[in-house]
Amino acid sequence: MDEFNTSKPIYLQLADRIHRMIVSKELKAGEKLQSVREMAITYNVNPNTIQRTYSELEREGILETRRGQGTFVTEQEDRLIQLRGNLKDEQIQTFVKVMQEMGYSSYEMISGLQDHLNKMGKGDV
Repeated sequence: MDEFNTSKPIYLQLADRIHRMIVSKELKAGEKLQSVREMAITYNVNPNTIQRTYSELEREGILETRRGQGTFVTEQEDRLIQLRGNLKDEQIQTFVKVMQEMGYSSYEMISGLQDHLNKMGKGDV
């Protein structure tokens, strides 16, 4: 288990991890998550932190709590598609911002990304 970053609240870091697990299909639509207590043990955090994470993701419409059954990934495909798009946009914005700060032009970013994808054998752009 990797460490948490001290510059961002742990519950938001856990929410980000769950977002990524859903987008990567490690967690699927309709799948049940660990109980608050189990998740707290897994991540070695206070159960209140997990409850706050679950509440935040429920507010976003990503998770659903079913009374007496547990917490599940939403089956609303539109929410999951929106989550995927949001995560992609955030990563692109971060990449572009860092590259611009280092002085790279848009052309250099695009060609560098294309070169990287080609080396990985994923150059279908």
